[in-house]
Amino acid sequence: MGIISWIVLGLLAGIIAKFLMPGRGPGGCIVTPLIGIVGALLGGWLGKVIFGVDSIDGFFELSTWIAAIVGSLILLGLYRLVARARD
Repeated sequence: MGIISWIVLGLLAGIIAKFLMPGRGPGGCIVTPLIGIVGALLGGWLGKVIFGVDSIDGFFELSTWIAAIVGSLILLGLYRLVARARD
């Protein structure tokens, strides 16, 4: 996948993760997509390391989307924990 595909996938995964994990979270319309982009990368990496599969096959593959969304959910949850601890 190209860099543009990664960015688009991450943006959409961040939005989906925010929808799946509702609530008043820190950040906003800029932080959530950034978390999605990094979360997509994290999800792909975790899929390779933990399960030994190539979870980033292509933009329209289900495994790619699942890995990106799970990675975004993990990162969004960690971000909320850290932000609450600072308050």
